[in-house]
Amino acid sequence: MKRDYAVIGLGRFGGSICRELSMEGMQVLAIDLDEDKIHEFKNIASHAVIADSTDETTLKELGIKNIDHVIVAIGDNIQASILTTVILTDLGIKKITVKAQNDYHEKILNKIGADHVVHPERDMGKRIAHNIISNNILDYLELSDDHSIVEVKAGEKMVGKSLVDLDIRANYGCNVVAIKQDKEINVSPEAEYTLQEDDILIVIGADKDISRFEKQLVIDDD
Repeated sequence: MKRDYAVIGLGRFGGSICRELSMEGMQVLAIDLDEDKIHEFKNIASHAVIADSTDETTLKELGIKNIDHVIVAIGDNIQASILTTVILTDLGIKKITVKAQNDYHEKILNKIGADHVVHPERDMGKRIAHNIISNNILDYLELSDDHSIVEVKAGEKMVGKSLVDLDIRANYGCNVVAIKQDKEINVSPEAEYTLQEDDILIVIGADKDISRFEKQLVIDDD
């Protein structure tokens, strides 16, 4: 199911999130006070607007209440980050992810209603974007500009089927290199292995192939 996202703040971190979500085919509303940033993203995001996210009326007029998931990636203005998060919480946004500047900022964000707090100095934009799209995607590691390893929880479409049934390599061009079961890791699992609900697959491949694999097998419809 395609979801709608909003990214508030289009600096290096927010811009990375916006690009990745857009590349994955998601509808993205990009918001920033900087006209140059909005110009940069007008052909990347579904919609890009100059707006003050600390103005509740403005956010309402933009239809923010219809957005499934809002990512607050405001730069160094901690006050604006906090005020924006408070407004989004009051408006009843389903899911709010916020960039924290430091541990103290994170504590405040957790107290005022942020669902997920991230530290961009520790988390890559690509990894976070994939985690945003699906809770089944647990980790994402870039190996090169166009190849990655992804760690995913078996989705509903996968549980009860064997690796040979899914034929991930033939259908998606990816390779399952291991499966985690509780604390055990099954390296090079047998083709006849049947996937269980709590299994975690470690998959390697080209980014375009992994993206296709995620969309068709990993991301469960809500």
